[in-house]
Amino acid sequence: MPELRELTYAEALREGLRQLMEEDERVFLIGEDIGVYGGAFGVTAGLIEQFGAERVIDTPISEAGIAGACIGAALTGMRPIGEIQFMDFVTLSMEQLVLQAAKVRFMFGGKASVPMVLRMPGGSGTGAAAQHSESLENWFVHVPGLKVVMPSTPYDAKGLLRASVQDNNPVIFVEHKLLYKTKGHVPEEPYIVPLSQSKVVREGAHLTVVATSIMVNRALQAAEELAKEGIELEVIDPRTLKPLDDAPIIESVKKTGRALVVHEAVEMGGFGGEIVARIAASEAFDYLEAPIRRLAGLDIPIPYNRELEYHAVPQVESIVREARKLVKGEY
Repeated sequence: MPELRELTYAEALREGLRQLMEEDERVFLIGEDIGVYGGAFGVTAGLIEQFGAERVIDTPISEAGIAGACIGAALTGMRPIGEIQFMDFVTLSMEQLVLQAAKVRFMFGGKASVPMVLRMPGGSGTGAAAQHSESLENWFVHVPGLKVVMPSTPYDAKGLLRASVQDNNPVIFVEHKLLYKTKGHVPEEPYIVPLSQSKVVREGAHLTVVATSIMVNRALQAAEELAKEGIELEVIDPRTLKPLDDAPIIESVKKTGRALVVHEAVEMGGFGGEIVARIAASEAFDYLEAPIRRLAGLDIPIPYNRELEYHAVPQVESIVREARKLVKGEY
C-alpha cells in the first residue's frame, strides 16, 4: 500500500493557492509582504516568482486598502484572495467588510456579488502578545452576508480554500498560527471540501465535544487520554462557522447526552454560545443528562509572558478536566 502524501498546513494552503491561480487568471493575491518575503508565515513563498508582481501584489501597510481592493476587484469579476498579516489587524478593515462587502449583493438585489476571500492567521501560542494573538472570528459570524471558515487540518485547509474562492460571497478564512507546521494527508490533485459541512472527526459514546481550529487537535489529544479511563469523546469540527451545519452536532448530543464546546476566543460573545443555544433549542435538549458546558479563553488580552499566555486559553489538560467532570457528573 503506497504511503499517504503529507504536507504541512502552510504547504497545503500554498499548493491550493498555486493550483487556483494556474487554473483561473481571475485569481490573484494581495497583501503585505506576501510577494518577495513570502508572507509573515511563509504561506505565499515562491508564488511571486511563478506568477509575477501583477498577480502577487505587495501592498503598503493598509488593511483597509487590502480589503477595499479585494471588494473592488471582486465587483468587476475578479477572484481576489487578500491576506491580513495578523487577524488583529482586520480591525482596520471593518468598514470595508461589514458595510460594503457583506451588503452589496443584498442591496443590489443579487445583480452584483463580491467573490473574495480574506485570509488571516489568528490565535495565540507564539509569544506575540496582545496585539498579535486574538481570535476575532465571531465578529464576522455576527454579520449577515459574510461566510466564516476555520480549517483545522492541512486536508481541510486546501479543500476549504478552493470552496471559498469558488463561492460568490465574501469569505473570512481563519488560519491558526500554530497549525501552519502541523502535517497531514493532502492529495496532490485539486479537490473541494464543501462549505457548511461539519465533520465528526472522532466517534464516541459519552460526551460530544464541539471544537474549532486548533482546539480540534487538542480535543483529539484529550480524547486519547480519556480513552485510557474508559471515557469516549465524540469530537466534531464545524469547519465552517457560518453558515453552520448543526445537524451532526444535534445528532451527536442525542447519542451522548452531554456536550462541551471548546474554542480559543473569549467566552463572552464567543462562538460557543451559538452552539449551546442551537443544542438547547433542538430536540437534543430532551436527551441531555448534564448541563451544556463551554470552555473558552479567559476574558483578558493575551499576555506576552509565555506561561500566562498558555493558561489564558484552553489546553489539552483543561479539556480533559472539564470532560471528565461532565461524564462523571461532578459539575
